[in-house]
This record gives sequence, structure tokens and C-alpha cells, in this order.
Amino acid sequence: MSKFLVVAFYKFVALPNYQEMQEPLLMVCDSNAIKGTLLLASEGINGTVSGTELGIQKLLKYLQSMSEFCDLSYKKSWADEMPFLRMKVRLKKEIVTMGVPGTDPKKIVGSYVKPEKWNELINDPNVILVDTRNNYEVEIGTFKGAINPQTTNFRNFPEWVQRNEDIFDKPKIAMFCTGGIRCEKSTAYMKEQGYEEVYHLEGGILKYLEEVPREESLWEGECFVFDNRVSIKHGLEEGSYDQCYGCRWPITDDDKKSKNYIKGICCSRCFNNISKEKKTRSAERQKQIDLAEKRGRKHIAINIEEARNNSSEEKNRSLKNKNSC
Repeated sequence: MSKFLVVAFYKFVALPNYQEMQEPLLMVCDSNAIKGTLLLASEGINGTVSGTELGIQKLLKYLQSMSEFCDLSYKKSWADEMPFLRMKVRLKKEIVTMGVPGTDPKKIVGSYVKPEKWNELINDPNVILVDTRNNYEVEIGTFKGAINPQTTNFRNFPEWVQRNEDIFDKPKIAMFCTGGIRCEKSTAYMKEQGYEEVYHLEGGILKYLEEVPREESLWEGECFVFDNRVSIKHGLEEGSYDQCYGCRWPITDDDKKSKNYIKGICCSRCFNNISKEKKTRSAERQKQIDLAEKRGRKHIAINIEEARNNSSEEKNRSLKNKNSC
């Protein structure tokens, strides 16, 4: 059995004093050797964390002892190695950022559909099926027949809807995402735009892959997850993908055979878009990782989130350079 329990959860609930929850929550996680990220905002909580089964149980007991989270539900999976490097409890304006003021799933939201009923819904010819995730997530797996908005950030989703109103020419709209939280806001947004029959997969793809038998599944491929496992398969087993350090895109063993793939630096997708300066920094980082592994240690730089941050910084620098030309 895998050693580390991974739990993902969220809840939209009014938290007027959410700032005061940060330190106590961090202390509970640290004292139980839990790692991952939790987001707190006035609209609720969102996060994925990992630890021993006992440690995670203590965290959940702590959360569920609060009236705001007494009915907190969560999704479980397992990992052979700790999928996070550190524990962070962050204060945010939104627990999932769509950037549309006033969109509140506590007031209006789409109809929830249980995983066992999902196939029936999306096989309905009167349904438009929309994947609300980002392009790099959709690329490695999605539901058969789903529309890919090809967004790079969830903030792009409302704009995509406005530009593609002609797509929504059927009476029913079904939406899905990894764990369900993005669909809370995307379906709320669609309802606010006047669409009446809007549905979303309760518990998200994770719950579907956990509960629906492989032989009955309409899911194709693997599901991207935001930790060092990179992807998972049916039964929530760890997937086959790695991730490029340079652009954070999921990559396969075949992708690594490309002449433009350099471990810990870049892949064929981003080879020409990464500066020499960053390639040099990444090469030095990878050298330190390799040395640590030879000595039987895990280097602290092995961190997908660090790669995401570096990728974002690189994009920002590129935009500034373009604007200055």
C-alpha cells in the first residue's frame, strides 16, 4: 500500500475572519508532518495536502470541529512518495481565481451530477460538454466529445464564453474540472449569463475516476494533478507523465527522446522560448539534484511549483521585452 495519503477539498462558505485561521491551521499541519497548499479567503477554503493517514485524519478532525467545515467533504488518493515539499497556508482574494466580481456559488450554482449518472448526462444529444480546465491539463486526458476552451488560465474562461456564444446552441450545458471547484464558479457564471440548464460533475474528475469502473468509463487518457505525481489514472493510480521544468507541460517518455529535451531545463515545446540565462540556472540546479541523488538525498529544488513560478517569471520577462521593442 502507498505510504502517503493525499486529500483534496474545498468549501465555499463565508469566512469573515479567515486571516485568523492561517497560523493555527499551519501549526496543525506542521505538527502532523503534513505538506501541500491550503488557500483561505473570505469565500472559503481550498487545497490539497498529503501526509500519513493518521496525520491527515487529525487535520480533517480539526477542520470538521469548526462549524464552518463540519460537513467538509474530501477526495482521497495515495502516493508512493510525498508529492509536496513544504506546507503553505495562503491568504487569497478568491480560493479559485476567475476574476469576475460578484460570482458567488453560495448564491447560485449549476446542478450537481453524481459520477454514476454522469455518463447518462453527457451521452444526451442535447448536451454541450465543456472541459473548464487549462489547455495543458486537457491535452493529456478529457471526456470523450468534450470542448476544450484552450485557456492558459481560469481567468480566461469568461472571455472564452463571451467570444463563443454560438457554441452554446443546445439546451443543456455540462461542465467538469479536476476536483469540482472550478465548476462551482464556472457554472455560477453561466447561470448569471442566463443559461438555465447547467450541470457539473460532483467531485470532479477525481471522484469519477475513483468510482466509475474502467470498463464503463468515458474518460480518455490521464488526469493532470497539481503535485509531483503529475497525473493519475483510473482508480486514482499514479499516472505515466513527467513534467517539463521549463514550461510545466506534461511530458511522456517519447517526449524525452527529442533532441530538444534537456532534463530539468526544457522540452521541445519550450526549447526556443527559454532564455540562455534561465537555461544556465536550470542546468546548475539539475547538477545539484543529480549530485544529491548520487549521495542518496533528495534535493530541495525538486519542486514542480518552483518550476511553475519560474515559468511565470520567464513569461513576464518576455512580455516586458516585447513591450519595450
